[in-house]
Amino acid sequence: MCSIIGYYGKGFAAPILVKGLKRMEYRGYDSVGVATESNNQIELKKGIGKVNEVNSKIHLDTLPGKIGIGHTRWATHGKVTDFNAHPHSSNSGKIAIVHNGIIENFEELKKQLEEEGYNFKSETDSEIIANLLQKHYEKTGDVKETILKTVSEIKGHYAFVAMFENGQLAAARFHEPLIIGIGQDDFFLSSDVLGFIEFTDDAIYLENGTFVILEKDKFQILDFDGEHAKYGITKVSKEFGDAYKGDYAHFTLKEIYEQPETILKAGEKSQEAIEKTVDYIRHSKNIYVTGSGTSYNSALIAKQILSKYAKIRVDPIIASELQFAPDSIEENSIIIAISQSGESADVLEAIKIGKQANCKIIAIVNLLTSSLAREADVVIGMNCGPEIGVAATKSFSAQLVILYKIVQKLSNNKITINFEKFAESIVETLENTTKIQMIAGKLKEISDVYILGRGINHPIAIEAALKLKELTYIHAEGIAGGELKHGPLALMDTNVFVIIFNPNDSTYADTLTSAREIKARGAKIIGVSDIESDVYDYWIKIPKINQVLYPISEIIPVQLLSYYAALEKDTDPDYPRNLAKSVTVK
Repeated sequence: MCSIIGYYGKGFAAPILVKGLKRMEYRGYDSVGVATESNNQIELKKGIGKVNEVNSKIHLDTLPGKIGIGHTRWATHGKVTDFNAHPHSSNSGKIAIVHNGIIENFEELKKQLEEEGYNFKSETDSEIIANLLQKHYEKTGDVKETILKTVSEIKGHYAFVAMFENGQLAAARFHEPLIIGIGQDDFFLSSDVLGFIEFTDDAIYLENGTFVILEKDKFQILDFDGEHAKYGITKVSKEFGDAYKGDYAHFTLKEIYEQPETILKAGEKSQEAIEKTVDYIRHSKNIYVTGSGTSYNSALIAKQILSKYAKIRVDPIIASELQFAPDSIEENSIIIAISQSGESADVLEAIKIGKQANCKIIAIVNLLTSSLAREADVVIGMNCGPEIGVAATKSFSAQLVILYKIVQKLSNNKITINFEKFAESIVETLENTTKIQMIAGKLKEISDVYILGRGINHPIAIEAALKLKELTYIHAEGIAGGELKHGPLALMDTNVFVIIFNPNDSTYADTLTSAREIKARGAKIIGVSDIESDVYDYWIKIPKINQVLYPISEIIPVQLLSYYAALEKDTDPDYPRNLAKSVTVK
């Protein structure tokens, strides 16, 4: 959710930190700050708003010194205020920290520290870390001992970087991502490779329960017992640094238009992993598919297509719900975990539960160096390049294509998919957006949109509702077509728009009947179909294709509709309010 950046080197830290934070903006945040060390003094600036906005007001990038830390905050503990923004300094001002995650016992620790005379300026749990560090450093005078004592006291999932007045940097990781970038004359500490990819592609992914100390052109990595920890240097794909909009107004639009290429590339470099996945599934009694948000909607599609085409029963599970029913996972099963970032806290918690039940973990993930990828037994790469827009678009298509490829093999190729031809049909959709833009204008003053689908089209209705909520802030709800008379019909009136997913498959006739029932109540109907009908007030045409592919061909027009409706409502489609790309806290 938040972004951490640290720098130790021969260049001026502040402009490097600001640039790194700017590159990580897609992760979501509400405030930003930077602290640097110079001449054994720490200087700090922070404020509410986006990086460029805050920098133009208080000039973050002019702070002196060649050592520093920076942060963009997504509020969890405390309101969005200047005081709650990071970095946080200790009472003495001799230590400053930036922190991701949640300290679960912060109230207990805060009370204890207040009794010992420490004062707190913020409402955050993060400030606890700064004062604990001060307390232990004043007693030991040793950074290593200070970190060890601090991590032994705090509970929860966290990553933090601490800067000491004497010019040392230290960082610890426990269930939150933290990466070291190794340059020629400098070191970086970041929650995301985008924070330093412009400067180096050599990275060390800190293992869970380890910390690093940087000083005088060297570093040491230790575990929470104080012993030297093993590590390896990884070459990071610079593809993930090439996140530029080009001629597109927004990353979201660019990524929607990249989907024909996504369809052709998804899983392309993971053929062996797909074969291994197929073998695991064939020899497993129980298969679970888990994810959050859009990735969970992919899990719902997986259930449909594995059942229909491969006669395999699958249980889709919302990742955040698994912790409340861990005993529902049968031992020695397979868990397919789907995640764009591979850092979603709920998904990582779900696979932890799966591992305790001796399950095989198959990851479908975009970032092959992510925490999920490192924990999995088999990793299938989406191979769709960086996705900066917070609302998932091309990663959803990539997930579905990989699932199609798995199902094809499990069905012994009873279903055949021509992905090249399919990609061409999506190009046609993307080249004809005039009507979609017109319909988006009609949604400008609408407060409620319902999306209806049956069978395999129902999960797409749920995903379409999610896209509209994320990008336009319109209340949107996905409805199973057969449930219309069991409640939702009461909501239909002249103030409502209803999107009907109605392709020419086995659900067509029943869904058309539902559309007529809705129209009789005065609602406006947007039909997404390969067949025109007079019941639709507006028709969005999709290509006539293999019915297994309808989910992708249906969602892309609604991605576009959501994007253009966001523009009509003057919201930022790349960075929706209150949301983050990588949800690293539960």
